[in-house]
Amino acid sequence: MLNKLTDAMNFQSQALTLRAERQRLLASNIANADTPGYQSKDMDFAKALREATSPVASPADSNQTLTQRTQNALQNSLSAMTSMDSNTVDMDRERASFADNTVKYEASLRFLNGSIRTMLDAMKSPNAA
Repeated sequence: MLNKLTDAMNFQSQALTLRAERQRLLASNIANADTPGYQSKDMDFAKALREATSPVASPADSNQTLTQRTQNALQNSLSAMTSMDSNTVDMDRERASFADNTVKYEASLRFLNGSIRTMLDAMKSPNAA
C-alpha cells in the first residue's frame, strides 16, 4: 500500500513540476507577444509526463534533471497565422492555454495536498498498526 501511495505522490509531484514549467513557457509567450520574430513555444504535456515518469533506461539518464528528460516534448506552438513581423504568438490561444494549465496545476496541487493530509492522518490514528 505504501508503494502505491508513494507512486501516486511521485506522479502528482512530476505533473506539478511539469505544469509549472508549462506555465513558465506560456507566460514567456504572452510576455513576448510584441517581440518581432518571436516563435511561441509550448509543451506536449502528455509526452513530457510519460518521459518524466518512465523508468530510467541507463545510469547516465538517472543524472538528468526532469527538464532535460522532457526537452523533446517542447515544440513550437502552431499558429493560425503569423504576423507581419514573423511573431507566432496568438494571444487568445495563449490566454486560454494559460487559464487551462492554471486550473490543472491547481487540481494537481490539491490532489497532492490531499494525499499528504490523508497519509498524515493515517499516521496519527491510534488504530494505524
